[in-house]
Amino acid sequence: MGDERVKAEALQILGLFQVLPRLVVFDLDYTLWPFYCECRSKRESPSLYRHAKGIMCALKEKGVDMAIASRSPTSDIARVFIDKLELQPMFVAQEIFSSWTHKTEHFQKIHRKTGVPYKSMLFFDDEDRNIQSV
Repeated sequence: MGDERVKAEALQILGLFQVLPRLVVFDLDYTLWPFYCECRSKRESPSLYRHAKGIMCALKEKGVDMAIASRSPTSDIARVFIDKLELQPMFVAQEIFSSWTHKTEHFQKIHRKTGVPYKSMLFFDDEDRNIQSV
């Protein structure tokens, strides 16, 4: 399914809701892309999950801001991959660091940068423990 078709379907689904989050926060590894950054090299060409780009484009078109909250011992690789995938303009905040504290630290920084209340944020992560802590 192409990005435009996914975007159209996502827009249709988003249109069903009277209220949308002001900010959607994504983890990176195994949430937006199917790998751990620390297992890859900056020289590689990364890829997103098949539907990720179309969904992000639909959110952007609906005026929903997006941010990243990711823990990685190789944040430099994550940032290179974001650039290679031309995702930089999609995100209003990028909290990518190797601290193994709870993701609440990421959210505190995102909240300070954006001013968006926590209750107006939606969080996607592949690990339940991160979702629970936030």
